[in-house]
Amino acid sequence: MDCTIDRPMKFFILFSFGGGLYTIVELLFKQDSHWSMFILGGLCFVLVGGINKVYTDMPLITQMAISSVIITSLEFICGCIVNIWLDWEVWNYETLPFNLFGQICVYFTAAWFFLSLIGIVADDFLRWQLFNEKMPSYSLVKRHSR
Repeated sequence: MDCTIDRPMKFFILFSFGGGLYTIVELLFKQDSHWSMFILGGLCFVLVGGINKVYTDMPLITQMAISSVIITSLEFICGCIVNIWLDWEVWNYETLPFNLFGQICVYFTAAWFFLSLIGIVADDFLRWQLFNEKMPSYSLVKRHSR
C-alpha cells in the first residue's frame, strides 16, 4: 500500500506526536508541564527524526549525541524566551551545577542523550507505519569496511 501524504500533514502528525511525547516525559519526571513544552517537544522531535533521513548511515550513538545538542540548544532558546524574556517561570536550573543562565545544564543534556533514543526510534517507526517509509537498520558505531 502506497501512502501519499503531503509534507505539511506529515510534519503536523510528527510534530504533534513529539509534542505529546515531550509533555508526557515532563509529566512523568516533574508532574507538571506547560503548553510551550508541547511546541518545543514537537520541534525537537521533527528535527531529531530528520537526522537519519539526511544522513542515512549515521551511527546511532552519533545521532543521539547530535540529538542531545539539538534539544539542549532549543531548550536554551525556548528558556530565554519563556523564562527570561516573558518571565513565565516554566523552569529554572540555577540550583543545578554547570547551568547556563538557569535555562540548560549538563545534567539534562546527558538525560536528553539517552531519551533521544526513544525519539529516534519512534520517529522511524511512525514514518514506517504511517507513511510507508523504509525502516532503517541501526548500528551503534560506524562500521568499517575491510
